[in-house]
Amino acid sequence: MSQSWLQKKFNALELYTIDVILGRRADTGAAVYGAFLQVLSWLFNGIVQARLWLYGHRILHDQPLGCLVVVVGNLTVGGTGKTPVVEKFARALRDRGRRVAILSRGYKSKAPPFWKKWWFGLTHTEEPPPRIVSDGERVLLDSEEAGDEPYMLARNLPGVIVLVDKNRVKAGAYAIKRFGCDTLVLDDGFQYLPLKGRLNLLLVDKTNPFGNGHLLPRGILREPVKHLKRASYVFLTKSNGQRDPELEALIAKHNPGVDIIECAHRPQYLQRFGAAPEGPGAREPLSYLKGKRVAAFSGIATPESFEKFLRDLGAKLVARERFLDHYRYTDEDFETLFALALREGADCLVTTEKDAVRIPEGRTWPLPLFYLRLEIDIIHGAADFDEAVSRICFPQSGLRLAE
Repeated sequence: MSQSWLQKKFNALELYTIDVILGRRADTGAAVYGAFLQVLSWLFNGIVQARLWLYGHRILHDQPLGCLVVVVGNLTVGGTGKTPVVEKFARALRDRGRRVAILSRGYKSKAPPFWKKWWFGLTHTEEPPPRIVSDGERVLLDSEEAGDEPYMLARNLPGVIVLVDKNRVKAGAYAIKRFGCDTLVLDDGFQYLPLKGRLNLLLVDKTNPFGNGHLLPRGILREPVKHLKRASYVFLTKSNGQRDPELEALIAKHNPGVDIIECAHRPQYLQRFGAAPEGPGAREPLSYLKGKRVAAFSGIATPESFEKFLRDLGAKLVARERFLDHYRYTDEDFETLFALALREGADCLVTTEKDAVRIPEGRTWPLPLFYLRLEIDIIHGAADFDEAVSRICFPQSGLRLAE
């Protein structure tokens, strides 16, 4: 059996599982599989609760590093729009004089080859250092080695250190010793208990806050909803500007008095592949899409929101292709995508910025290829966001600490 055959089967199972979780299938097989996933979900819940109890009662210990630690994370898997929030927060801290390092586990990044690990273990007594995605001046790894989100953050945040390692205590200590960092931002770190955050920023996707209410693998929750109580601030992402009293009441029930900051992801411009970064045609305004026949493709957790952006900007989606989250595109994929776009009479292809880091540069394409740049816009609670940043930069003013 070839690896590609196995990968296709695994991808098919993953897609089927997502359909069952989201209730897209109602046949007998889906019901039986759903019941099996529910049993696994109960077991997972027991493990989660036991782990939190062990840390809460100091049987397992977190390891303080002597500097400010800011945790950005969520209760669910995927799709909350976390990376733009991490970027906004790290940029604000950097601009106010903090020496910031972002610590990531590098989800789905390519691990160093076995021989390199073996040789390091043979020639060194200490653990290998974390992978340096950015030293604050240069981006040193590509998206495959770093992971999509760390690479994006490194590319968009000059002056900020970005490190990748599953052991973020080790990575944090390295950031302090090697780069003199005084502020650590844990990307996707809400469940990483060995390094306790002084400030826990919890993101909740307003369009789908907690899925079907079940824990993995029957649902999308990593922890029960009641663990909202561990948040210092709650960010409601993907907001349409309308308040949701029911959701806000649920948050207040589990975490009375917590500050809620509501934000939206706003399209900024289109960046073209194959053009010089500052050259003519490198960027197009959003108005470029109005009336255009567009083929859209993405490999993200929530492709619906990306496709809605394009439609809202006046694009006519004549074709769309959805891939698994963090999917690595092949030459065959691009041949298929462009053949589909040409067949449907598309004027251009558009993808997301997260997908863009997985597309090779320096190639020519039969049609214009763009990615859509998004940034975070605070809708409600901007004062609370500024207060959170200020209190990190000037802790003597008092800080709402994580429980």
